[in-house]
Amino acid sequence: MRKIVLVVSALMLFTVLASAQIPTSGNVFVGYSYYNADLSSLGRSSFNGWTGSLEGKVLPFIGIVADVSETYGSENVQILACTALLCPSSNISAHEQNFLFGPRASVSVGKIRPFAEILFGGAHIGARGGSSDTSFATAIGGGIDYKIIRPIAWRFEGDYVQTRFFGATQNNVRLSTGIVLRF
Repeated sequence: MRKIVLVVSALMLFTVLASAQIPTSGNVFVGYSYYNADLSSLGRSSFNGWTGSLEGKVLPFIGIVADVSETYGSENVQILACTALLCPSSNISAHEQNFLFGPRASVSVGKIRPFAEILFGGAHIGARGGSSDTSFATAIGGGIDYKIIRPIAWRFEGDYVQTRFFGATQNNVRLSTGIVLRF
């Protein structure tokens, strides 16, 4: 009987300790994303798409973030076969997906909540009728949430995203805005 009481007590203690580890607050963000990408030696490309993130608070000012985005666009690429007078180009449609995770620090000041984040993960790029590649990606950035009503806020966010597609480093800028649901 003594062993049963000891086992039940230990299970109850571990249950209480485990429930303390679950984030009790956080937010979900979904919105529009503008992506200025450095994909080729010809210059920068503008992509448009969506972004979403899920944040769970682990400390009052620190949260863990999972961030997913996908952007779409097209780029003019010169065809390798150039003649003396003519160097034709072709328009290639492409899309890029980012899957990033990491810590976010934030503090609420009245109706605004500024935050800063460092994210790590992967990125994938694909071109219609062309090649694709997957690489390691990092993002450093931040933003501001503006509280509209208690559980709803509007987010303005900017990130510097670095990828390494096709053996070269790309330095990209992502600007996002959209709705935040807090829980």
